[in-house]
Amino acid sequence: MTPRMTPLLAFDAVGKSFTLHLRGGTVLPVVSGATLAVHPGECVVLGGASGAGKSSLLKMAYGNYRCATGAIRVHDGTRVVDLATAAPREILGLRRTTLAYVSQFLRVIPRVGARAVVEAAGIEGGLTPEAARTRAGDLLARLDLPERLWALPPATFSGGEQQRVNIARGLIAARPILLMDEPTASLDARNRAVVVDLIAEKRAAGVGILGIFHDADIRAAVATRIVDVSTFRGARAA
Repeated sequence: MTPRMTPLLAFDAVGKSFTLHLRGGTVLPVVSGATLAVHPGECVVLGGASGAGKSSLLKMAYGNYRCATGAIRVHDGTRVVDLATAAPREILGLRRTTLAYVSQFLRVIPRVGARAVVEAAGIEGGLTPEAARTRAGDLLARLDLPERLWALPPATFSGGEQQRVNIARGLIAARPILLMDEPTASLDARNRAVVVDLIAEKRAAGVGILGIFHDADIRAAVATRIVDVSTFRGARAA
């Protein structure tokens, strides 16, 4: 199999459920038998009704959730790591070198300025401090965050401004796998278009992307494939 055909990320019969201990141990199934792969240069979009398990799949791919059954294999250079059995330190290592994640919400250290937040992610991803500073400034400018805000902590920003910092932080380093959970939800039309362009650039660089995009126009602009999560046996609809 050629490197181009090797999946960067692969779900193999993945299942996940939650046990509601405050409801008498009721088991709430999320997904079962989820199988999909993300190759270099692809943007695979997770579709399906709200509550079908899309965000849960992304969180499992980042190691925030453990899957109950199956395997989630991450191609990390010359080796493959199964997130279902990986030790916490291995998962943290993958986040430094292989997995980037743009969530719906920005969670950062209080009182740290926006540019410093983005720079730190770049340095953690292997950029020199100088390169991280330049790249952070370029991304924040491109996402139309005024330079007067760069030194201020993002906690003081609007939701849309925070999300632009979040996107810049997730995209600054050259990690081969990018996970995106509704990155454009709080953005205006101009910045949604910028994110579409940034995703295209990542794809052209060989990054494999797995994401959730509820906006139909954005989904049509970025998706190379759409996987309907509700087709996975055991998935639930809200």
